Amino acid sequence: MPAVSRLLRTAAIAVAAGATWLCAAPAAVADQTPPGGGGSFGGRPGGDTSVSGDAGGPTLSASAKGIVYDFSKNGKGSSVGPVTSSSATWTPPACYYAPKYTPKSLEAYMRYQWMGTSTTEEWDKKTQGLYVDKGGDSDKDFKKDKADKGAWWGAFVSEGREADPAAQDCDKIPFWVDKGDPPPADAPQAVTPEILAQLAYSQIRVPGTKVDLKPQNKSTVNLPTWAWLEGAEFKPVSVTASVPGFGIEATSTAEPAALKIEPGTPDAELHPASGQCPIEGGRIGVPYRKGNGGDTPPCGVTYLRASGDDAYRLKATVTWKIHWTGTGVEGEQRLPDGVFGSEQDVVVQEIQSINR
Repeated sequence: MPAVSRLLRTAAIAVAAGATWLCAAPAAVADQTPPGGGGSFGGRPGGDTSVSGDAGGPTLSASAKGIVYDFSKNGKGSSVGPVTSSSATWTPPACYYAPKYTPKSLEAYMRYQWMGTSTTEEWDKKTQGLYVDKGGDSDKDFKKDKADKGAWWGAFVSEGREADPAAQDCDKIPFWVDKGDPPPADAPQAVTPEILAQLAYSQIRVPGTKVDLKPQNKSTVNLPTWAWLEGAEFKPVSVTASVPGFGIEATSTAEPAALKIEPGTPDAELHPASGQCPIEGGRIGVPYRKGNGGDTPPCGVTYLRASGDDAYRLKATVTWKIHWTGTGVEGEQRLPDGVFGSEQDVVVQEIQSINR
């Protein structure tokens, strides 16, 4: 059904910022509201997210695009950011299928489209045949007789992936899934524990990586600069994704593994030589202490040339080992490592101006 697929692709992109378990309107009518309402899966009347948490405190959970996320063990604070996959061939899904409509909300949406002018007569007839005009077929009347036994699943586009060509892969029209049943095999992007884990991966937030340096303000040519990150901030974080009513969930957990230092110039020696500083005792690197001036730091850099009137851009990147657990899955399953880093200026002076 090429015409149906084209419209559904348009609808999927239109709901990139769209409703939770509500109708996905084509672009031509995306700013209009279907008459009659009809209710959404889960009983919420509308809106694109439902967020709960302590007043003035961190967000504990959020419902968005068919998935409920538990952020209570995620990274928090102004410096946190998302990890980037270390694999050049893997990213979390650009689109997926999840519970989206109740029978009444799908009916309200479809009848609204059939009354309008944004769809073709051919598309109207095909979709009417699928959802209404099948006589004794179980899809007749939008499965209203099974409203409490399942949901109509539809396509969602992951946040920030609207322009990704892969977002157009989810072009199936809404399909029914009974509670307790797996989604159909011809919908490989339908949420499973593994796909939920991948979606949770994209929601993980980890602390920033501005390292503590000693000397703090200016490094000195040929003298080591110590670098470390406070261990209290670098601890495992996790996000749980679930589909209410269908009994599936997955938790993705990120654990800090190592800090990589890039000095911002080839005129430097790294400590250790690989630039990879391991975690020991919950800490990355070791803080400088008075009397360590002549020692080689377990994590740091020795600059061999002054920065002059400029500064070197030192980049610090933490690698996070990520695994997931989920419904019906035994043991921890691996996901690609995640990385998150930041840059900071380092001024390097000649040796005449030692100040430790």
